[in-house]
Amino acid sequence: IFFAMLGMLSPASRGALLTAAIFLYEFMGLVAGYYSGRLYKTIKGKEWKAAAFLTATLYPGIVLGVGFFINFFVWGKHSSGAIPFTTMLSVGSMWFCISLPLVFLGYFFGYRKQPYEHPVRTNQIPRQVPPQVWYMNPTMSTLMAGILPFGACFIELFFIFSAIYENQFYYLFGFLFLVFIILAISCSQISIVMVYFQLCGEDYRWWWRSFIVSGGSAVYVAAYSVFYFMTKLEIDELVPTLLYFSYTIIMVITFWLLTGTIGFFSAYAFIRKIYAAVKID
Repeated sequence: IFFAMLGMLSPASRGALLTAAIFLYEFMGLVAGYYSGRLYKTIKGKEWKAAAFLTATLYPGIVLGVGFFINFFVWGKHSSGAIPFTTMLSVGSMWFCISLPLVFLGYFFGYRKQPYEHPVRTNQIPRQVPPQVWYMNPTMSTLMAGILPFGACFIELFFIFSAIYENQFYYLFGFLFLVFIILAISCSQISIVMVYFQLCGEDYRWWWRSFIVSGGSAVYVAAYSVFYFMTKLEIDELVPTLLYFSYTIIMVITFWLLTGTIGFFSAYAFIRKIYAAVKID
């Protein structure tokens, strides 16, 4: 998005942004593996090989699996929009030969580094969590927290969906980058607020909650995609419907992982900051 905002990727060339995203994802595996390995060591994980394997294969496995699945139906229709088997094989080979080794290499160096230092020591004996108020229920807090980040980007979603499914060009990359910054700030702030409420309720299990709550806006993105399909598109056949919802699944999962990661690291930085201010005599 940043390079497209600077004019380095033309909107008229529809494959330019996707090609740049694929190449960036391939080579950023080194960074992903490094920070994943160091964080896993910080939380005292023992199965680092399994964690490295999941880091390298979980998300691309979902994307490739959905892509292969829907492509079989498109091949069956003899559509010119079907991705050639050699192209899919090339993408899979790039992931296997470039991204996978880079993730394991980054994970190896990250796991060997010193873990992140915490300002205070944690108690080895977990304490009992008291009953929580109704709005701190995981489902309720996720739905409430997802409203604000979704509100920051739902107008832009209409233009993105129109560009993808109605064969329109998308030129507003500068505005999209600004919306992304607002989305990141919204996710970080809502995650910090919800984790603060959780800690005030003496519930110390904040790590997965911060990820899920911050990614709650993906629920609204999925609901909006269904609304867009019902009101803006006139699709009756099976294969176009599968194509639409397959792309939507990939988009929602990507959005959930992105916003959830932003929320987790924001909450992690917030907790380290507030506990660093605690004076222990």
